[in-house]
Formats: sequence, C-alpha cells, structure tokens
Amino acid sequence: MTGSEPGTRLLRKRTSHADSKVTFIELFFDLVFVFAVTQLSHSLLAHLDLAGALHTLLLLMAVWWVWIYTSWVTNWLDPERPPVRLALLALMLAGLLLSTSIPKAFESQGLVFAGAFVFMQVGRTLFTLWAIGRDDAGLTRNFQRILVWLSISAAFWIAGGLVDGPLRRALWLVALIVEYLGPSAGFWVPQLGRSTTNDWTVEGGHLAERCALFIIIALGESILVTGATFADLAWTAATVTAFVVSFIGSVAMWWIYFDTGAERGSHHIASSDDPGRLARIAYTYLHLLIVAGIIVAAVADELVLAHPTGHTEPKALAAIIGGPALYLVGNLLFKRVIAGRLPLSHLVGVALLLALIPAGASWSPLLLGSATTIALIIVAAWEMISLRSGRTTTAQV
Repeated sequence: MTGSEPGTRLLRKRTSHADSKVTFIELFFDLVFVFAVTQLSHSLLAHLDLAGALHTLLLLMAVWWVWIYTSWVTNWLDPERPPVRLALLALMLAGLLLSTSIPKAFESQGLVFAGAFVFMQVGRTLFTLWAIGRDDAGLTRNFQRILVWLSISAAFWIAGGLVDGPLRRALWLVALIVEYLGPSAGFWVPQLGRSTTNDWTVEGGHLAERCALFIIIALGESILVTGATFADLAWTAATVTAFVVSFIGSVAMWWIYFDTGAERGSHHIASSDDPGRLARIAYTYLHLLIVAGIIVAAVADELVLAHPTGHTEPKALAAIIGGPALYLVGNLLFKRVIAGRLPLSHLVGVALLLALIPAGASWSPLLLGSATTIALIIVAAWEMISLRSGRTTTAQV
C-alpha cells in the first residue's frame, strides 16, 4: 500500500476491552436531524390526514435511513481523521438542505429533497470505498454491493423529484422499498454475491449509543414543541394541566427506553457473536418505529395544548393514542430481540391504549392525553419494578 492510499489511516482503531466512543463531530452532525425531526412533526401537524400521514412516513423513513447509514459508516471510519470529518461536514450541509425541503417535498421542493438524499447516500458510499482503500477486501466488497443498490434506488428518487402528484409518491415508495430491502437481502448483486451479517463487523456498543442519542434528539424535539406551544398560550387551568401532562408523558417515554432497555441493548449487542444481525434488526429497522412514535406523540402534545377542552376529533384521537402505541410497539419489538421475550408490561400498555379508542371521541383531548400518559407511567413503573426485583432475587441466589 502506497502512501497516497487511505487504507487503515481512516479506519477506527478497535480494542477488545472498550467500545469506540461517540465523537464530538458525530454529535455535531446529529444537530441537523434535530431540525429534520422538527420539520417532520410540523409537517404532520399541518397535514393531519391520511395523505399527510403517508407523506410524513415516507419522509421519516428517508431521514432515518440517511442517518442510520451514516452511523454505520462512522462505526468503521474514524471521524477524528480530517478526511472523514470533512465528509461528515459535507453530509451535514446536504442534510440541512434535505431538512429544509421537507415541508414542500411533495410540492415544489421534490427535486431538492431527492437530490440531497441521493447525494448523501451515494456520495457517502463512494467516499467510504475510497477511505477503505485496499485494506479490507470484505468490507470493500460489502460497500460495492451497497453502492449498486443505492444507485438503483437513486434513479427512482430523482425520477420522483421530476414528476408531481401520486406518481412522485409511487416512485419514492419504490425507492424506499429498494433501500429497506437491501440489508435484509444482504445487498445481493450478480457476480458480487451477497453480504452476511458476519461481514458487518460493527462495534455494537458504539452503534447502540448512536441510536440512543437519536432517541434523545426525538424526545428533545417533543419537549421543544411542548415548551414553544405553551409559551404562546394563556395560562389557564386547562393549558397548565396539559403542559404538565405532556411533560410527564415525555418523561415516561424516556424512562421506558433508557431506564433499562438502552443499557441492556448495548450490553447484548456488544457481547453478541453476531453483532451485525442485531444491529440490522434491533437498531436499523426497529428503532424507526420508536422514533415514529415520538414524532406522532409530539404532534399529539401540541394538539392537546392548543385545544385541551371539547370533544376529540378523529385525527386528534389517532395522534393522541397512536403516538404512544407506536412507541410501545417499537420498544416491545426492540426488547424482544435483545431479551428474547416480549415484555408483558408493554403488551398491557398497548392493550390499555387500544381500550381507550371507543370512548376517546367523547372525551376532551386533555382527558384522553392524561389517560395515555397514565398508561405510559404504568408501563415504565411496571418494567422498572419487575426488572429490579429480578436483579435482587438473582443477587440473593
């Protein structure tokens, strides 16, 4: 290997005794996605109907995919190296452009969104191939396969940006299907074969921490929405109560994920014989449901704060119950993968939320929001008590 080749200079140095730490440049990169999550929640709030929900879902899937792919790449490449750092800053600029175009992605800014997305996905992969050099043939072959898949989806992204209406939605849906099928199909390509999860030699603790930080981003956006909305309202008994209920709901959501789940997930993937498989299922795919639940719950909080009294409209009912339900389902599936069982507390929580649907339309948004917050508190308290009592019993034995 010559001095002009990047090779190991740009790869993270790994030890068997410690996880690779999350760097400051990675945290700086994440700031763009604070803005992206805010744009998504505001876009859903402005178009709270079936079409708006579908558009927001498609855009969220794209935003999440850009972020999680970048997190995988920085799991291998060292962000402290100047070329990698500059690449992240370039991706950050493109991400800011992508985030800015979200509100009008299905209107006048479609090509901007598609172009920024394709630049981030394809450009990052090309850079990664250059950065790896000739040092790791298996990793190089893996990213060659990824490049083929992303190039195919790129054609649909750009084509969708050039047309309008339902055709754009259809083309972007095809693009996302290609993107999301890639990891599960091992990025199979004729002549190049397919990757296996054993080829994805990820640092499990690092990826788990990265995903946990994205959950913090989403929860932080929820709190920002609550505070900004409340700041513009008159202080009445109803609005103050709604403010407190929204905050407690966010705390309960934080507790459900971070009290034990995040740490157990990090430990499980770090000690796994096949961390690539867990990274693909538990973090790449299932965390999307958790983030989606937080975004919908943030929209619900704003609806409750703005209109705490009166009957709950169907679209508000869907958001107030749907947000916490999505969040619990995402956590339930995530913990099923890392613990090998479905947490009963989460199953009961989902059942409690679904039981609110028949009566919810006749309740006020504040009453319904309070009921969903109570359901989240029950889940958080149940899991905390059961897991910690289990630890005590094991220690005594």
